[in-house]
Amino acid sequence: MTVQTDFRGGGTPLAPDTAPLDNAVWSALTGPHAHLAERVGAAARYPDDVYAYAALADAADPAAWADLRTLVGPGTTVKIKPVEQAPPGWEVVGGGRGVQFVDTALRAEPAPEAVRLGPADVPEMLDLVARTEPGPFRTRTVEMGSYLGIRHRGRLIAMAGERLRLPGWTEISAVCTDPEHRGRGLATRLVRAVAAGIRERGDTPFLHAAPDNATAIRLYESIGFTERLRGRTLLVRSPGTSADVRRL
Repeated sequence: MTVQTDFRGGGTPLAPDTAPLDNAVWSALTGPHAHLAERVGAAARYPDDVYAYAALADAADPAAWADLRTLVGPGTTVKIKPVEQAPPGWEVVGGGRGVQFVDTALRAEPAPEAVRLGPADVPEMLDLVARTEPGPFRTRTVEMGSYLGIRHRGRLIAMAGERLRLPGWTEISAVCTDPEHRGRGLATRLVRAVAAGIRERGDTPFLHAAPDNATAIRLYESIGFTERLRGRTLLVRSPGTSADVRRL
């Protein structure tokens, strides 16, 4: 369900086109992240070590699913969103739901203590992700956008960054804080700082959360994000087996 919201981006009147948000992964892969995309016709995906998701131009179009099978091959599991069901021949092996939030009143500002993170920091970032489980983060996810972190005695204890980029919008993701350092407002400061960078290039921040992550949802709503929609993610296996490839 889509919720109508008054987009004001921290108090500045804005009127961004919300249509790209309805199919955010597709909008990113065919827009600002096209350089990262693997694509066949009406199906596209990120490389698995960047972001393990695929998308369809229209999930109701059987031809788009055929393109996805061509893209991933037979007997391959792939995550796809937003989609409520898979067509015959595709096996649903998992899934879940997510909540999309958009910036309607966020105060964006730099965080002087934050440092920019890059490829050299990936081992530390993966370690922090493993301890905090903020969501998908792979060895090349850092290539999707800018990431900021806060260190304590040289150790990375909190981070946040940019994931999906689509026309007019950038997703804030990987928001996490080491359990020993929670309660200090580190996540809030990093979200505001990442948002400041997003705003500088004229985009509006948005983000996603699991519907059962009450702590994250309370935080996002308290600092100026508004729920826009809820959608389903499916983990599906494409028709056929690897033996089909050997017979070709």
